[in-house]
Amino acid sequence: MENILKVLTTNNLLFILKGLLLTLQISFISIVLSTIFGTILAVMRNGKNKLLKLIASIYIEFVRNVPNLLWIFTIFLVFQIKSTPAGIISFTVFTSAALAEIIRGGLNAIDPGQTEAGLSQGFTQFQILRYIILPQAIRKMLPAIISQFVTVIKDTSLLYSVIALQELFGSAQILMGRYFEAEQVFALYLLVAAIYFLINFAISSFSRKLSQRWAQAAE
Repeated sequence: MENILKVLTTNNLLFILKGLLLTLQISFISIVLSTIFGTILAVMRNGKNKLLKLIASIYIEFVRNVPNLLWIFTIFLVFQIKSTPAGIISFTVFTSAALAEIIRGGLNAIDPGQTEAGLSQGFTQFQILRYIILPQAIRKMLPAIISQFVTVIKDTSLLYSVIALQELFGSAQILMGRYFEAEQVFALYLLVAAIYFLINFAISSFSRKLSQRWAQAAE
């Protein structure tokens, strides 16, 4: 017990907290940017312009089928970008492709008859998308987008092994190098696991409750 308490000092906890804040910062910025770019890609892939549809399809399929670890490595080394921006860009590149398919699924779930009804009322395609399709699609796809946020938070643990970014897991790894007792290392791993679990469980629970609330409202 005494060995474990040596690990859970104020300085160590503050160091891990700093890593947690960086994890949340990268995750939040990445998911916001990915939602914007993912929406654009989804609209492009669903559109009638063959060139834009082809570009979006190639991007989505190529990026989704290449490991995120490789994108992190490529963006950091090839483009010589600093660690934090490289982490944000790599996650935005990868997550945009994943979210594009989620958003496209939400858009396709809306009855095509609503588009025809909008056109008959004199709406443009953009107005139909903005005022009719998207508000309904958001209800269907937001829980999945929130779940993707959980994936991004967990996957930020890859950043330390590739670009030595001191996010949550990276901070714990640095601390582990200072301790040699098995119970001390285990205590650090347990602490980090508990932090990941509490954050992701809270987000997942919110997503489930949101889905249930919207399902009840639709009845």
